[in-house]
Amino acid sequence: MTLQRMDNVGIIVEDLDAAVAFFTELGMEVDGRAHIEGLFADQAVGLDGVRSDIAMLRTPDGNGKLELAQYHTPAAIGDRPHNPPPNTLGLHRVMFAVDDIDDTIARLRRHGAELIGEVAQYKDIYRLCYLRGPSGILLALAEQIS
Repeated sequence: MTLQRMDNVGIIVEDLDAAVAFFTELGMEVDGRAHIEGLFADQAVGLDGVRSDIAMLRTPDGNGKLELAQYHTPAAIGDRPHNPPPNTLGLHRVMFAVDDIDDTIARLRRHGAELIGEVAQYKDIYRLCYLRGPSGILLALAEQIS
């Protein structure tokens, strides 16, 4: 048996609507939304009494997907610092290729994004930056310049 594909990256958020607005401003498209609860949900995640709302988003090329989830019960917990630095162990960040990094940053700032560090240039190849988005999510942007 072989691996078929990576299906999606799941991110737990405090405010699903705000996170959806943030990622759609980035350029992702909503595939669907659902309310999740019941025995199958409890069994799948190993928690009791799961009630959550999810939104599935995809990149315009259809290859990348994010599943955003907001837990109502049991309440989401945070066992790490609220805004962990980029060198924190665990899932690090999600990187997106964009056409215009400056425009993307400006649009995402209207949704609460904060630039971490500054936009840096790697040789004559890329401009790169890290942003902190909703619920402290780290994402990276890369604009190819050559």
